[in-house]
Amino acid sequence: MNRLRPLLDLLRRKLAELMELALGDRASDRVVPPTGHTVWLTVLSAGAMAFLAVFALALTLATGRLAERWAEDLAQSMTIRLAAPAAEADAQQAAVLAVLAETPGVASARALAPEEQAALLEPWLGPDLPVGRLPLPRLIDLVGDDDLDVDGLRLRLEGEVPGAVLDDHTRWRAPLVEAAGRLRMLGWLALLLIACVTAAMVSLAAKAALAANAEVIRVLRLVGARDFYVARAFTRRITLRALAGAAAGTGIGMVAVTLLPSAEKVGFLTGLSFSGAGWLAPLMIPLFAGLAAFFATRRAALRALARFE
Repeated sequence: MNRLRPLLDLLRRKLAELMELALGDRASDRVVPPTGHTVWLTVLSAGAMAFLAVFALALTLATGRLAERWAEDLAQSMTIRLAAPAAEADAQQAAVLAVLAETPGVASARALAPEEQAALLEPWLGPDLPVGRLPLPRLIDLVGDDDLDVDGLRLRLEGEVPGAVLDDHTRWRAPLVEAAGRLRMLGWLALLLIACVTAAMVSLAAKAALAANAEVIRVLRLVGARDFYVARAFTRRITLRALAGAAAGTGIGMVAVTLLPSAEKVGFLTGLSFSGAGWLAPLMIPLFAGLAAFFATRRAALRALARFE
């Protein structure tokens, strides 16, 4: 218990500081001027960074959904390719469908019609592709579930239908999921950079406010005010300004996200938006902006006052 007492005392002091920061007092509030260029610098910078943070967060969450959807869809969908002479194609196709009908874990299996194959090739070869004249392989679309033994099915097809090749789309799935994961990492990195820029801008605003009120600070020191008292006044005022700016920027950003085209219209990143409980995530941005402003302002104020003449 004695070992925990210093930690409890520290938590109690920090809680008291936060209460004083939230409630404040009229005497200390008069130290920082309510208007000036530092007000607009703090509010506008916090608002702009929060606005960008909303889009970075939307990008991060959207790429996460995209990676999950790609991994799930491609993991369940497979293709069986039959490269056999025309005289044997029908027999091999029937044999493969018979094997799939007896295989546990196969949800559905069907042979693609020539028109469907032409539609798949149309983006690359054009709409006037003479499918009947080309020696295209037969394709069977296979959808499996978690009970499907892919390796076992591949070995059985090699033994019973030598011309059948099972493609589980691993070559396509891995790069797509990896790309989505890297894009999600880029979104988190963008959020981190936005937080750092916000802290830097707020620190500059705090230093500018201290420099603009040099005479007031000298008078306060003459009457016995301690640096902690002055720093607390600046920290509270600038933190609340940053919090207000971040809240406004977050609100505007969320409205802008709702105005973006939906996934059905653009088919990009499953819609660069939030989904379900994800709409609660942007509400944390003002809180983190306020915390960043608090610690950045407090540090800048105490360091500036230590060098203050």
